[in-house]
Amino acid sequence: MNTNTPPNKKKSADDSKDKSAIYVDLNELRRLKYLAKGFSFTPNQPANSALSGKNVSKLRGRGLNFEELRHYRPGDDIRSMDWKVTQRTGKPHIKVFTEERERNVFLAIDQRMTMFFGSSNKMKSVIAAELSALIAWQISDSGDRIGAVIYNDQQTKVIPAKRGRQHVVNLLAEVLKKNHELSIDLSSKDNAHQQVDDSESYNKMLATLNKVSSHNGLIILIGDGHGFNDKSTDFVKQLRQHNEVIACHIFDPLEQTLPKMSQMIVSDGVQQIQFSSEKKHVQKNYEAEIARQLESYVKAAKKYRIPLIEIDTIAPVEQQLRKALGHKAGSQTGAKTGHTTGIKS
Repeated sequence: MNTNTPPNKKKSADDSKDKSAIYVDLNELRRLKYLAKGFSFTPNQPANSALSGKNVSKLRGRGLNFEELRHYRPGDDIRSMDWKVTQRTGKPHIKVFTEERERNVFLAIDQRMTMFFGSSNKMKSVIAAELSALIAWQISDSGDRIGAVIYNDQQTKVIPAKRGRQHVVNLLAEVLKKNHELSIDLSSKDNAHQQVDDSESYNKMLATLNKVSSHNGLIILIGDGHGFNDKSTDFVKQLRQHNEVIACHIFDPLEQTLPKMSQMIVSDGVQQIQFSSEKKHVQKNYEAEIARQLESYVKAAKKYRIPLIEIDTIAPVEQQLRKALGHKAGSQTGAKTGHTTGIKS
């Protein structure tokens, strides 16, 4: 009996795998529900979690709603005393609060052309979609409402925060729609007519987040941070006044270290240049420019005590997320595969 895989089937499987590295598949995003375990966004974080570092703001969890004002009873917490009412009435009163049943969590999902890049495994845009799916499923299972602001170079799509599995599927379908709009042809067409301003699209997303988020919510930024400038810092400051913010920085290793080639050709879809990347000054200037682009992004995260989680395009996203949030099994798995996950705080 012949057990070899027929050539046509093998080719079909390889093509499917190659395509999933470039564009997301809704069924794959739905299957990530079963991998959305081993991490959480609750106040009780492991000691080695990126969300519990001394230089980041600790998650507050769900907020408190004022329920009633009543007379003091033996055993009541004295910290809940309303001293103004007590003084006015001459009788001790306390404020009673109840924890909010749910909170709003908004994902800011980057699907711009700067995300349509991947050197060896998957596109940054695909990694962003997968990370969004993992977080959305976990948030949904925890009982909180999940919403999103999905943005590309021209448009910003708002998905209102709701509960339910079907809502998560609908949210991911919108992510898939934006993801499949990405293409090299689109880049060439856009650049031929106008230069896309990364700062404009990024700040438009932040301005939208400030409008749709209220208070005591959780905002998770998922993208490469391209276009972050001084105006972005002002928007982040506004967000942090009433909400918790987490930044997941998605990067490809090739972006940080330029490969050494005697003849390298680089194109933006309209123009291209050829140069030698083996020269030391070229390597040095490239690394300096990359560091400069991310400087304000990292500086704002530190200033406003925002956890900054590094997610690369090489290792499985669920392993990186578990490791970043202090999950031991995820760390061990990451060590076996030889990949590392960076965490900045």
